Amino acid sequence: MAHTTSVQVVEAFWAQVWNAHDPEKVDDFVVEDFVITSGGVRIEGRENFKAWIKNFLDQVRDLRLEVIETFQNQDGSRVASRWRVHGLNNGVLGTEPDGQPISFTGTAVWAVREDGKLLHNWVERSSWELYQHLTAPAARTH
Repeated sequence: MAHTTSVQVVEAFWAQVWNAHDPEKVDDFVVEDFVITSGGVRIEGRENFKAWIKNFLDQVRDLRLEVIETFQNQDGSRVASRWRVHGLNNGVLGTEPDGQPISFTGTAVWAVREDGKLLHNWVERSSWELYQHLTAPAARTH
């Protein structure tokens, strides 16, 4: 993994894990005791993180993560990224898996160790807006 900036590490993570639909690639990027905090809920440990990714990929078929912008602080210890996910609904947010096209935005802030390993990720996404879209009366007649 020859990345020269923390931004390159994060963008490689997006490409090799999410867009390649390969949770096992997480091993190349994160520390063993990695933590993701998503919507205020902590998922601790690399293996739990991989299971969380697999579950999400199962709920959003044909997921594609589009990076809108990514930037880092001066020393590279923090990276912020805005993104948009596209895919097909396969039961995301507990909704009926109707195959409907979906799209939602989110932000991620990463803690990055000096060697480029990812330590922690804080994620917020537009879940409420997505849920409203998927459960609106017009959406259910699809």
